[in-house]
Amino acid sequence: MDKNWNRYSATEYYDELITPKGTPRQVARPAVKLLKELPTDDLAARRTAAEVAIREMGVSFTVYSEAGNIDRAWPFDLIPRVITAREWDKVRRGLEQRSRALNMFIHDVYNKQKIFADGIVPPETVLESTNFKEQCLGASPRFGVWANICGSDLVRDSDGHFYVLEDNLRVPSGVSYMVENREITKRVLPEIFENYSIRPVDDYPSQLYRMLAALSPRDRKRPVIVVLTPGIYNSAYFEHAFLAQGMGAELVEGADLFVGDDDCVYMRTVDGPVQVDVIYRRIDEDFMDPEAFREDSALGVPGLMRSWLNGKVGIANAPGSGVADDKVVYAFVPDMIRYYLKEKPLIRSVPTYLCMREKDREYVLNNLEKLVVKPANESGGYGIMVGPHADKATHRKFAKLIEKNPRNYIAQPTLSLSTAPTYIGDEIKPRHLDLRPFILQSRDTWVTSGGLTRVAMVEGSLVVNSSQGGGSKDTWIVEGRL
Repeated sequence: MDKNWNRYSATEYYDELITPKGTPRQVARPAVKLLKELPTDDLAARRTAAEVAIREMGVSFTVYSEAGNIDRAWPFDLIPRVITAREWDKVRRGLEQRSRALNMFIHDVYNKQKIFADGIVPPETVLESTNFKEQCLGASPRFGVWANICGSDLVRDSDGHFYVLEDNLRVPSGVSYMVENREITKRVLPEIFENYSIRPVDDYPSQLYRMLAALSPRDRKRPVIVVLTPGIYNSAYFEHAFLAQGMGAELVEGADLFVGDDDCVYMRTVDGPVQVDVIYRRIDEDFMDPEAFREDSALGVPGLMRSWLNGKVGIANAPGSGVADDKVVYAFVPDMIRYYLKEKPLIRSVPTYLCMREKDREYVLNNLEKLVVKPANESGGYGIMVGPHADKATHRKFAKLIEKNPRNYIAQPTLSLSTAPTYIGDEIKPRHLDLRPFILQSRDTWVTSGGLTRVAMVEGSLVVNSSQGGGSKDTWIVEGRL
């Protein structure tokens, strides 16, 4: 295996484990040393063992296609990503700050709207968004927190600094794979843990339970918490079941719940109705209540919105929280931090051009070949154009889309996403990656130690989403000075 590492080139990008001189970064030295010493056949056998473990554990995700829904085993890379605790603590503080400001923004939008009156954010940017829900005006969730679970996507540029690429505040997913990646790595590379003090990630279900329990409107030692799923055909159903089991909560579908004449939510059981205190919502808000949102929804619970507004049930994430999950709104987050918290942003945002602004739009249309263009409300890496990797026809297509609906598009510089050694075939190759930590907020704020590292398995690709061929690897936050 050593010959593969000797051929490994960190290229022009910031590499997470290897310096430009080809030597392991200090924090990665013990891991790289052990991996170098493993014979090629041994590492291949361990990868096979990981694949077997993934199948045995049922770790999967669903890909939607014209041919139907396909369940696929979770794509996993053996070589962990290693980050120092000292560096991570700075990132953690920045994410906590960002989450507080975003929640203050959402609360302001649905109540006093001071940020509009003071000219910090143009009101039409928010009020004309499909994510703005008039049904939530005047609402006040417990602790003033709307987005109780946030998954912020981070990237590291060539300067070595982390940037927030986007905030996922509606129904963020992926945390179960973060936990399972650690379990799989422990199974197939147990000895690699011997020289490290690594912060745990398996406490996430208990932290999630603690956060959700604080939302209960009833003062109970053990509130009744349920995970509301669209069902087995949802791409994240594995995660819904995983988290419900980890918390000791019930996994339910809309038909399992009903709202009584007292506006309380009840779960149907063989022993009769049981009052529900908190719902961890894993369905889009448009489908959660046919009385309040889409009348044709068969996934939701009639009256659920009414129950929540009357303080009879806690819902995470709160309806309406998606108003801040918009790539146009993202551009204003540093301003929100200064406005609400009177603080400087502790973690950087990527410079963003808003095509709704004439000057920005003109620049974007004249520089499409240099920029990444994104629709405001798509997810999963869909609808994106990476200018340097697109042809002229695609540039022309996106120019027309921007001109037709400028509010729906933003553009950002093409970042030099960091890379990490990845086991591809029988070689070690650099592949681009990002990182999705998860922030929980109710009474307190808590951030995962690291998060889900997603890897673009195709050479040169910047698309890390599993639905488009991406993989993942374990992420280590390492204590001490190594």
